[in-house]
Amino acid sequence: MIWNPKIEQMGRDEMTALQTARLRETVARQYRNVPFYKERFDAIGLAPEDIRSLDDLKLIPVTTKEDLRNNYPDKLFAVPRREIVRIHASTGTTGKPTPVGYTRADLDMWSECMARLISMAGVTADDTAQISFGYGLFTGALGLHYGLEKVGCSVIPISAGNTERQIMMMQDLGSTVLISTPSYALYIADTMERLGIGKDTIRLRVGLFGGEGSTEEMRAAIEDKLGILATENYGLSEVLGPGVSGECACKNGMHICEDNFIVEIVDPETMLPVPDGEWGEVVITPIHREGMSLLRYRTRDISRIMPGECPCGRTSRRMQKLRGRTDDMLIIRGVNVYPSQIEGVLIGMDGIGPHYELVVHNHRTLNSLEVRVEPTDETMLVDYGRLIEMQKRIRANLRTVLNIDADIKLVEPHSLKRFEGKARRVTFVNDED
Repeated sequence: MIWNPKIEQMGRDEMTALQTARLRETVARQYRNVPFYKERFDAIGLAPEDIRSLDDLKLIPVTTKEDLRNNYPDKLFAVPRREIVRIHASTGTTGKPTPVGYTRADLDMWSECMARLISMAGVTADDTAQISFGYGLFTGALGLHYGLEKVGCSVIPISAGNTERQIMMMQDLGSTVLISTPSYALYIADTMERLGIGKDTIRLRVGLFGGEGSTEEMRAAIEDKLGILATENYGLSEVLGPGVSGECACKNGMHICEDNFIVEIVDPETMLPVPDGEWGEVVITPIHREGMSLLRYRTRDISRIMPGECPCGRTSRRMQKLRGRTDDMLIIRGVNVYPSQIEGVLIGMDGIGPHYELVVHNHRTLNSLEVRVEPTDETMLVDYGRLIEMQKRIRANLRTVLNIDADIKLVEPHSLKRFEGKARRVTFVNDED
């Protein structure tokens, strides 16, 4: 189902004209209402009227997370506080969170974006959706909540945690849609296996996953264990929340809500756009927000614009699933390594479970990597021959993909930490002392 055919099937020339008009309005409003942007433009001799086309967007300096911190709490809001009807905040791991303000029109636009992405996945008013994101300052839960209600779904706002209760509610209320992080969906599936609950006892058919990246291998594991179609959606609180882009049932890239966002893929060194099809850093400019519109926000996420058309009939440009982040890259013995590459090797290997931990040991010379995984058969831990053989196989597979050697440690089943929110797979250990 296409929720909004007029927008989702709009011709390229018409979409470019709409984006250009909204971009010029946004730039003028930010220059007029937000001192940070006026000072930044004036410092480089750039005037709002200099932005005449989408190509001129690259003239504007990027906005960073540090800029948000420096303007804490609300100096980047573009309207008076009395017009802000909701405040969310990013879930930063250090320092204070970065507040984001929404007007009533912003919330309406957000619900519209989410309704499109929800419909892309095949979810309709006949579905019952279980939201297993944590409610609060995090944008994920409420973003999906209002979009699901706009589509007409029955919504179960169960929030995160208490996994056995989650499964009970799925069974008793007949949930057909699961909203969570991919890692928590996998944890739910593992809990069902541990409790002896078969996937035939639940009615789930679709997963709408976000909040963290995942590999195709993890997607395949979730689909197999829960018997569902697993889709991903993308967004971040600084530019709105979930709703920037999402997958249709074809799983052929994430369709961008282009009437509301301009997504650039840029070289992270120069901040200049790269050609479609090339990997780079995602930079987003909201062009239809009132409360807070960041110009060229630097996300640190790595993706690319996918070439060609999608069989679903939508004409919107598509982002590929995230490869990782520019700031989560590990340097192991001088080699650049992304955790997603390691996940792609581990998940789906016979004999080991889908949960893992990466321990980076910081030595005086070069970092080393220890990969901790759980065997599916705990008797392997007391069978030296099988244990060594499995370690060799994992090490060889990782060497083929990463071109480095890693230390492999098999640990007791269910001993690695499971996550109800965003998974934190990497641990750093300082061995210099």
